[in-house]
Amino acid sequence: MIRPVFRRGTFLTPLFMVLLSVVIVGCSTNPGGSSTDSEQKATNTVDGEWAGQTIKVQLIGDFDMESSTDPITGEKTKGLTVLKEEFEKQYPGAKVEFILMPWEGYTEKTQAMITSGEADVYQMPGVADYAPQDVLEPLQPYIDKDDDFSLDIFIDNQVDGWKVLGPDSDELQIWGLPFLGDARFIAYDKELFDQWGVEYLSEFPTMEEIEEKAKKMTGTNPETGEQNYGIWFRGDYDSAFRLVNIAEGQNGQWGTGFAWDEIEFEFDSPEMVNGLNWLLDLQEYAPKGIVSNQGNEKWLTKDNNIAILLNQGPGDIVKKSYAQGLEDRIGIAQEFKNDEGIGGMFAGSPIAIAKNSKNKDLAWEWLKFATSDFAQKYVFEEAGGIPAVKSANDWDSVKEKDKLMLPVLEAMGTPWTPRYPWASSQPRYILSSEIEAALTGERSTEKALEKAQKESTEWLENR
Repeated sequence: MIRPVFRRGTFLTPLFMVLLSVVIVGCSTNPGGSSTDSEQKATNTVDGEWAGQTIKVQLIGDFDMESSTDPITGEKTKGLTVLKEEFEKQYPGAKVEFILMPWEGYTEKTQAMITSGEADVYQMPGVADYAPQDVLEPLQPYIDKDDDFSLDIFIDNQVDGWKVLGPDSDELQIWGLPFLGDARFIAYDKELFDQWGVEYLSEFPTMEEIEEKAKKMTGTNPETGEQNYGIWFRGDYDSAFRLVNIAEGQNGQWGTGFAWDEIEFEFDSPEMVNGLNWLLDLQEYAPKGIVSNQGNEKWLTKDNNIAILLNQGPGDIVKKSYAQGLEDRIGIAQEFKNDEGIGGMFAGSPIAIAKNSKNKDLAWEWLKFATSDFAQKYVFEEAGGIPAVKSANDWDSVKEKDKLMLPVLEAMGTPWTPRYPWASSQPRYILSSEIEAALTGERSTEKALEKAQKESTEWLENR
């Protein structure tokens, strides 16, 4: 009888291959049968919808890539890697890189960057200066065709405030979406009011109310025996905005027009003259040094000696007050409004798409992401910025600071819009310089404002 012959190679090799394939499959899948995180990440990078596309985003201010310690609160804050990871997760295959710069010198640096095409998206407070240069992408076409996006998410007037003229348009259009919110308001120290027995400021105080209460609280504090001052305001480089708001409270205005060839200044109007005379009177109740940004060193400290502060910004008050436990001590009143409820400087930063971007569609997706609740909460909770979206009113992190944040968000809804088109141009500095000249007695109120009107108009004609 012939016995079968078994060769090891012919029998074990197929068996070994079957076992090996089982081992490989077992190593490459989880119990649910999905790919591992590393393999999925690789797949997203290579085969995702946005594969091969990278956008560079320029940001200005107190942003950090990595986690750091907040110098004011001492708390650990998360870096921009949080936004990077979430964006790249939502847009498989896409990459985002950040270019960070400080506020100091940002205008010149931004101009150089956009001229050389270094970024796809820009944080652009000076959007009114760049849109006419034909270096930005108009956003209305993206808004019109995107069913998943609505301008209704933003706080009232924020979108209108950033509308500007383009290179070939005589109508204001959207060239940037609100990203960082900002506002100005009147702040006051409730503790000093209590010690002097003076009623707190009304929500919308008049010039007469401000002066009357500032006068009452100037002198020796009846409880502490310390010298108090009724008011403080900055009288140097940004005083133009202060005076213009005072004029708005009298139903005046800075002027008219938005296009440079249509602008007419009203710097020497009766409302401006009356407003500057009012500031001159207030100096009697203020510490020395307002024209050199001095005299307010104790403001927002437990030893504060100033009752009222004009033209305060949220970046200078909200975080500092809560960090020092002063949130119950500080009150906020709205800046001066005209009879229509409008007044105050429009401020903040929009984000815009560079016209020379090679990935404009992905850049638009970044704009949507940057104005989503996820990114806006990051701006507020980690970077210390002010959100520009209505939903912020309902965030737990805002409600925890509601004594100061809710009035700030309210102030953002009623500034003068469209914003002052000359805000970052020479007329601002001309007017501020002449206000300083009046405050120091170098020129009379009338002559100072006549000079501001004349020089600003000449600059406009020769630009």
